[in-house]
Amino acid sequence: MSKFVSGILRWSNCCAMLLLGGSLLGLYAPPSVFAAEAERGTSCLSCHEQAVLSFNASFHSKIWKGENDCQACHGSTDQHIGDQSKTTIISFSKNGGRTAEELNKQCLGCHTQSANLALWDMGAHKKNDVACISCHDIHQPRSTVKQPDVCFSCHKDIRSDANKISHHPIIEGKVKCSDCHNTHGTQAKHMLNAENTNQLCYKCHADKRGPNIWEHPPVEENCLICHSPHGSRHESLLVEKVVNLCQDCHDDSSHHGAAYDTSTAFAGSAAVSVKDRFVARACLECHHDIHGSASFRRSLSR
Repeated sequence: MSKFVSGILRWSNCCAMLLLGGSLLGLYAPPSVFAAEAERGTSCLSCHEQAVLSFNASFHSKIWKGENDCQACHGSTDQHIGDQSKTTIISFSKNGGRTAEELNKQCLGCHTQSANLALWDMGAHKKNDVACISCHDIHQPRSTVKQPDVCFSCHKDIRSDANKISHHPIIEGKVKCSDCHNTHGTQAKHMLNAENTNQLCYKCHADKRGPNIWEHPPVEENCLICHSPHGSRHESLLVEKVVNLCQDCHDDSSHHGAAYDTSTAFAGSAAVSVKDRFVARACLECHHDIHGSASFRRSLSR
């Protein structure tokens, strides 16, 4: 037998012994290791039965394949078993005594690589010390709460707008908050899912993008100059009544320059006057395509 072949055989024997030794070490690990794992599961279940049972049906439990990982989020339970106060464990309850930063650190331990959380540190929620558990319940198998209701619990002014007579179909479930906002942070203002407001609006309202021969400057600048994004008491989510909105910028000499306000709108005269223009004859009667047009005077006629 050559020296080369004998060397190969010795190397193979060494590898086999190492593998066998490793297997034996795993097989004959101290019983206390497995007993400790079983004891921790029993201890959690005896006091937190509902939490453990609901967690076992949750998405997190499926990812962890049913293993007992309470300590992955709540920290070591060794001290908590003897002293069951919330200070001996990482408690996610409102009166658990932990800051939002401490609680979020537990979540980011696994989710820090998520692309959806790449800009978490830049987001308004992080800067305002909002905890992940303020929106997410990791123990629930499937949330029955609608997304807008979660957001509305803090953003009550948006809830009010979404319930006004003219609104985006948020409460109807056709539009979600996350369709427009990334709640975990973006580089855009208001955590928008686009570079700016107009680019976001164009995702659904592509017909308003143009280009047009006669562009309406406010349309190019910012949709929010004329529209309220969540809801309004005026038609088409406008920030105010059509005539008043137009007169915020337009006071042309070819038209009557007086403001169409309540002092003259319903004066009750048969003569053709400003008040007649206010009722049933607004700017849109002549200027249809207010976002832009191919006709002279930007939007005159169709």
